[in-house]
Amino acid sequence: MADPHPPGPDAVDPRNAGLVNVANALTVVRLLLVPVFVVFLVEAGHPASTGWRLAALAAFGVASLTDLLDGQLARSRGLVTDFGKIADPIADKALTGAALISLTALGELPGWVTALILAREIGVTALRFAVIRRGVIAASAGGKLKTLLQIAAICLYLLPPSLSPPALVKEIVMGAALVVTLVTGVDYVVRAVRLTRQPAGRDGGASQDGGASQDSGASQDSGASQDSGAGHDGRQTHDRA
Repeated sequence: MADPHPPGPDAVDPRNAGLVNVANALTVVRLLLVPVFVVFLVEAGHPASTGWRLAALAAFGVASLTDLLDGQLARSRGLVTDFGKIADPIADKALTGAALISLTALGELPGWVTALILAREIGVTALRFAVIRRGVIAASAGGKLKTLLQIAAICLYLLPPSLSPPALVKEIVMGAALVVTLVTGVDYVVRAVRLTRQPAGRDGGASQDGGASQDSGASQDSGASQDSGAGHDGRQTHDRA
């Protein structure tokens, strides 16, 4: 006899319940690593202590890796959780924001760079949630590039003086990250406006104009969101936008 109440498109296969927990656990680990990273970086001070700087870099690297892993897990299994949709983009922005703000507080990164990047990230996240009932805007290739450039730039700035490349190299990479961040932000706004002008479909009219991303939010960029493919993988549509 047919089930009178078939599962919806976002239903999670009970066989994957453990994996759902693992994906969410990775997101929680990323959140927990944020204060650890900040403590390490503050302890390093300026000019930086090599040991503490390497510890801060390791914490940031592990946190960034969890972002990649939970996204791959969610995409490969089609996992959807409300917790992931909310927590993943928050964890991403918290990690990036903590790094940029800390570097600015240490006098190593201009405040206007941090302000522009954070304004874009917070604005896109707010916009994504504002239009989520109309649909999901998938991440573009630019959104994924933005994420990679931001991580690379931050890692260069976290290196201790003895291992750090010339200042010009760091500035070029951070400048590229800033430009791509702002350009993809404008692109996201344009696509969000187009989405709001379209009649909503039965499934919310999810946009299919981008590739899949890792981050659980309802994007991506994440991203992203995040700086992500809409479909049934709602957990990882975060801003890789």
